Amino acid sequence: MKWLWLLLTVFIVILQTRLWVGEGSFAQVWVLQKQIDEQVAGNQLLAERNALLDAEVLDLKSGNEAIEERARNHLGMIHKGESFYLLIDEQ
Repeated sequence: MKWLWLLLTVFIVILQTRLWVGEGSFAQVWVLQKQIDEQVAGNQLLAERNALLDAEVLDLKSGNEAIEERARNHLGMIHKGESFYLLIDEQ
């Protein structure tokens, strides 16, 4: 009878060790869940950025106002008859 109890005790210790330390343990599951949460947060940021880029592409394809705005802001272009004034802040 003592051998049976000893065998069961050893068996339980082995199972508990695998539960807490081995592959598929609570610690490994916790680390993987943390990695999943970080990846989901990163994907959310990228999805928001993609949505903004999609909106900008649609705006550029559909209207001349967006193209004109980009030309004015990034290239310094002006219409005929307009005057361009560059104000420099001296700080």
